[in-house]
Amino acid sequence: MTDYVYPARMGRILRLGAEEVLGSEGMRAVQALSSSETPSTDADPDLDKPFPFKEVTRLQESLEQVYGPLGGRGTALRIGRACFQYGLREYGSMLGVTGMTFRLLPYSTKIHIGAKSLAELFNQQTDQRVRVEESGEKVFWHIERCPLCWERQATKPVCHLAVGLLQEALYWLSGGKLFNIEESACIARGDPTCTMVIDRLPLA
Repeated sequence: MTDYVYPARMGRILRLGAEEVLGSEGMRAVQALSSSETPSTDADPDLDKPFPFKEVTRLQESLEQVYGPLGGRGTALRIGRACFQYGLREYGSMLGVTGMTFRLLPYSTKIHIGAKSLAELFNQQTDQRVRVEESGEKVFWHIERCPLCWERQATKPVCHLAVGLLQEALYWLSGGKLFNIEESACIARGDPTCTMVIDRLPLA
């Protein structure tokens, strides 16, 4: 089977986000359980070393084992939000969402552009495959090849880290507004895609 990967710089972003949320002790506990080979943050990342999808899945599974299903879900959401901030520093110029012209657009337009740009980043820079669909007041973020539940089986959607990433992306893009995001389908439970349903209108 093909070993799909993230580039090492995205692996480092994931590690930084996890360490910010878990702390050094929590990170060691999760790594010990998952036998993760996540690259260290103490040195510059080796951009030629791939970061396998299976390592991303192991991290999220380990969170659920250490903190329980509900605690693991909440922790994964927080890590996803932290990862967006680190990713913005790394890829912001490539996404085209940090300039003043973009920041002055209506938030509905920024959500449309931001979702497309983020999907394009994953499609071009990683083996993850994302397709964005829009219908009425909903935006559908379809992950067609997902690193978060790679080769995993579950009875409920488990890609909480992706939900957290999108939550923080929309919070940032809209200038501080909160949006409802739910994972309605997950490959881990036999669905064809991992689908995040995003309400285009913010919560009151």
